Amino acid sequence: MNKVIITTDSTCDLSEEILKTFNIKVIPLLVTFGEETYKDGEDITTKELYKQVEEVGMLPKTAAPSLVSFHSFFKQYIDEGYDIVHVSISEKLSSTIQNATIAAQEFPEGRIQIVDSMNLSTGVGLVALKAARFAQMGLSAKEVAEKARAIAPKVETAFVIDTMEYLHKGGRCSGIASFVGTMLKIKPIIHVVDGGMIVGSKPRGRNKAFDILLNKIIKDKAILDPEFVMVTHSLNFESAAYLRKELEKHLEIENLYETTAGCVISSHCGEGTIGILYITK
Repeated sequence: MNKVIITTDSTCDLSEEILKTFNIKVIPLLVTFGEETYKDGEDITTKELYKQVEEVGMLPKTAAPSLVSFHSFFKQYIDEGYDIVHVSISEKLSSTIQNATIAAQEFPEGRIQIVDSMNLSTGVGLVALKAARFAQMGLSAKEVAEKARAIAPKVETAFVIDTMEYLHKGGRCSGIASFVGTMLKIKPIIHVVDGGMIVGSKPRGRNKAFDILLNKIIKDKAILDPEFVMVTHSLNFESAAYLRKELEKHLEIENLYETTAGCVISSHCGEGTIGILYITK
């Protein structure tokens, strides 16, 4: 049986340290401003992304890695003797998994297993981390993929949107809704359900929004998988520190990670967005 390596895409929003620790390999999505195209996390940072948006007054376009890029990415690990389990951003949110699946078909059957995380950001990352744990146990690629697919629906993802500017620029809310929401300090909470995004509650003010996030995971304490819990944000370090402190106060978590959202995720949600992501048993 071949060794198994876990791969994913840059929407996983896992830090370099985490990726290195669990030997997870990443293929970047693309971010395009006009004629300039950048590899997410390699050619452009989240901070640089926001600077570009401010300068040009519009959001970038984002795109999946090409078939050629996926083939080259997979080939390097196949040539090293690995079987691959690739964990992708939700099929409902991106064409990335379609390109990965087509590219995988160019290799011998069974060498590459594609897993739809049914999620985004560190919701993808959580499935990849669990897959890495299964690979460490010596399971085959098929077995790792089956277990990862079983976990995907159990990932709970909720983000607080701090500014409605990016939802407006991205065509996800009208100018009037953006204006009213800003005036009333509404902080929409976005959930991932069945692989797609829905708007949950719309509390007024950060504190009420954070209370909703915290109450949700605390309510799930009895069914919480304590191995990995994520606090992921788009350059909202102060709020991340607060949420981490509250989580440590109320829950026993083995690995509580704080990560920063990459350019693709940040371009859709905007600066200040922050979420808590975890797995239920």
